[in-house]
Amino acid sequence: MTQVVSLEEYVGARRAQIDEALERYLPSPPACPAGVYEAMRYSLRAGGKRLRPILTLAAAETIADAAGTGIPARAIDLAMPAACAIEFIHTYSLIHDDLPAMDDDSLRRGQPTNHIVHGEGMAILAGDGLLTEAFALIGSEPQDPSLAPRKLRAIGTVAAAAGATGMVGGQAIDLLAVGAASSFGPESLRDMHARKTGALIRAAATSGAIMAGAGDDLIHAVEEYGRQVGLAFQIVDDILDVEGEARHLGKTAGKDAKAGKPTYPSLYGLEVSKRLAADCHQRAGTALESVGLHRGRLTDIAAWVIQRHN
Repeated sequence: MTQVVSLEEYVGARRAQIDEALERYLPSPPACPAGVYEAMRYSLRAGGKRLRPILTLAAAETIADAAGTGIPARAIDLAMPAACAIEFIHTYSLIHDDLPAMDDDSLRRGQPTNHIVHGEGMAILAGDGLLTEAFALIGSEPQDPSLAPRKLRAIGTVAAAAGATGMVGGQAIDLLAVGAASSFGPESLRDMHARKTGALIRAAATSGAIMAGAGDDLIHAVEEYGRQVGLAFQIVDDILDVEGEARHLGKTAGKDAKAGKPTYPSLYGLEVSKRLAADCHQRAGTALESVGLHRGRLTDIAAWVIQRHN
């Protein structure tokens, strides 16, 4: 693929590739019952930034381009199943997060939430289906026996990020935090965000490096980059929950404050929160520079995370 100049063009091109692959990899009738297929597809097709799968592809491409582990286009092919699996998991988490027993939200990505359209039972099953299919996808694609060690490592990385010690654990802390903002200190807040949001973003970047065939030094650098970008993303999310508008965010604005949840602005104030996000951005760049990966698209994506408005 010809190198595109702007990040906007790059993201647009990768998003189109990801959307096509998501359609291809999502189980469909008759193998999958029509009701759960439509519910899964409804939330997958709602759009969104596709940040996590784009990070996976960008990491793979950066590794191949800068570290000489292969051709960037080939690296993208190798990483695409993992990228789609990450988006399956992210979408499942949004479906379940919006349920009445969780955040009880009616708007997601500018559209009615899954349970509003398909009912609570089918929304739960859609989330369950997407989570399970994610691991089936990484395990089965690409169909090359020589990639088995990479796929196993990617599965372990993603599973740890999505499970009880990662995203699910963060969601559990988040549930218990409703109305308990006063009991949360800086370390507790950081831990919750590192699990709830940061873990899957970190795994997205790391799995791309793994599938591209990176060595341990490069994988660890990309993992640290992902850790810092993940925390920055959530800090900015907290800021936008205060400053943003629903029409720009694609979801209900101000819901964290109304629920009495701890956030970076509630603990530090807006200006300090913005400085903390900028510090994460700097550390992400330092991690890439330490192994010579700072000239790729990962650097551009980190800057976008800090500057975004939705």
